[in-house]
Amino acid sequence: MPVVREKGYHMGQRSPTRRRRGQRGTWLIEFALCSIFLVPLFLATVGAGMGLSRAIQTTQVCRDAGHLYMDRVDFSDPGNQKLIGRLAYGMGMTSDARGTIKTNGHGVVILSQIMAIGSVECANAGYANPSNCPNFGRLVITERTVVGNSALRSSSFGTPATSILDSQGKISQYNYCTNASVVVPNGTSASKLNLQPGQYSYVSEAYFISPELSGFNWTGSSGVNATYAYNFF
Repeated sequence: MPVVREKGYHMGQRSPTRRRRGQRGTWLIEFALCSIFLVPLFLATVGAGMGLSRAIQTTQVCRDAGHLYMDRVDFSDPGNQKLIGRLAYGMGMTSDARGTIKTNGHGVVILSQIMAIGSVECANAGYANPSNCPNFGRLVITERTVVGNSALRSSSFGTPATSILDSQGKISQYNYCTNASVVVPNGTSASKLNLQPGQYSYVSEAYFISPELSGFNWTGSSGVNATYAYNFF
């Protein structure tokens, strides 16, 4: 019987049709191999983008709250706290669009007034001799107001005892000259303010968490993480 060969091909060679049949499904294998690297990379990119977005939002809330605080808005008033709530709307800090603050929400803003204690402050507190004044020459917190979920984070600049705070978050002159809990720890960013005795500065801190990103465990630049963002102004 004569041997039938496909036109244009020698014995032992596979025709294009047979070659295509043999290659069916290889793209699935190639895609699966590539996915081992591409899928985690894609998810990490999404997580990083969402984390960066939360960091930008946190920075904006921190700066705006700081500006309002420097304008002497009283944030111990629940009505004024809604201003911060509206700034942070959509970040899990509020219970409604009006800015009503949730004490168990996803964010907290900490506002502080920091002062350098000199001889005048000590004299006004009853210490004619500054060397007898416990906080002489130190940076201290003279006001503290916390808006939001205080359990999320404490201030990087120290935490005054709640017993010495009045209803507006203010600390009496005697207490901020004598109480150890108001002293700003050494090594904090407040030391870079170079405040002279009697001078003061307003500090705003903002911290927000992102529970929806809890599966991402990368850490970026200072203050930025896949699951939270922190900034101060």
